[in-house]
Amino acid sequence: MDFDFSGDQEQLRDAVRKWVGKGYDFERRRAIVKAGGFDRAAYAQLAELGLTGLYIPEEHDGMGMGPVEGMVVMEELGRGIVLEPLAQALIAGGILNGYASDAMKSDWLPKIATGKALVVLAQQERKARYRLDACETQAAQTGNAWSVTGAKSIVPAGDQADAFLVPATTNGKIALFLVERQAAGVATRGYGTQEGGRAAEVTFRSAPAALVTQDGLTALEHAVDIGIAASCAEAIGVLDQTMGVTVEYMNTRKQFGVALSTFQALRHRVADMKMQLELARSMSYYASLKLNAPAEERRRAMARAKYQLGVAMRFIGQASVQLHGGIGVTDEYIGSHYFKKLTQLELSFGDTLHHLGEVSERMQDTAGVFA
Repeated sequence: MDFDFSGDQEQLRDAVRKWVGKGYDFERRRAIVKAGGFDRAAYAQLAELGLTGLYIPEEHDGMGMGPVEGMVVMEELGRGIVLEPLAQALIAGGILNGYASDAMKSDWLPKIATGKALVVLAQQERKARYRLDACETQAAQTGNAWSVTGAKSIVPAGDQADAFLVPATTNGKIALFLVERQAAGVATRGYGTQEGGRAAEVTFRSAPAALVTQDGLTALEHAVDIGIAASCAEAIGVLDQTMGVTVEYMNTRKQFGVALSTFQALRHRVADMKMQLELARSMSYYASLKLNAPAEERRRAMARAKYQLGVAMRFIGQASVQLHGGIGVTDEYIGSHYFKKLTQLELSFGDTLHHLGEVSERMQDTAGVFA
């Protein structure tokens, strides 16, 4: 099997890397954090590169690309610890294209692809503990009209988004709806997140909603899996940068008149970090390659990948801080921001312990070893 990236994929990587390097440096990121954690202008620049339409067909103004291209892009955004939630555009584009009616596709996909509309997934509830089948938000139908009542937590850029993809229960089953932020009955309370980004608590009180699909749990699982693959790829970019600054620090910082990198015990620690990074990278590839697999196979793959990435993020992030010493946790040093981002990604779409449980529950008789 050929795992080399195509010329188009390398060109895409290069374009995103150049934008991150020139258009999203550490100082700009600092300014965005101080301004609240989300910059519509930066999101518009991502749209100008075509990234918000990555999973949207060309007929709806998108790029019509797939999971590998998404992985390439998210890795590069991870290198710049970009705050704007491009993963949410990938989720919205993929889910609406796969489950919505033709009319809804024609209405929303071009707006998502061009960056005119930011549509985010609002699925997390306080009592759910990452379970997707636990949904207290209710949907009611009156004639042909739907309304949604409930509350969602930690919605990415929730007070800045233009619309939400909202799972809600109706007749004992979960359906998926699209609710506009400016609709009557929608209220948001925004706040900064630990890594500098932005999220919100969102409440719906008989808010008008458009039905995306009655098979909401299937669509929601697919949406979360897109998010898991994106977060795994983003984590690889952050881990690469974490390794880079750690090795650079060890080569320049001196103790007893010699560089830290000359101490054998510390070299062994860096070797362990490198092994975890390459294992994580292979599992990120695995997640992206399985994103279009049948649902049960895809869900198993995402749980495995997210668990392994979680282990790697904890090990490499914590080891980097330990090897740096006190400077590793100071706000002025970029390494601390990588550590915060890794902590946030480890918790996104289910933490490591949750996905270990998912791996266990989905394990077959052969444990995946024999056919």
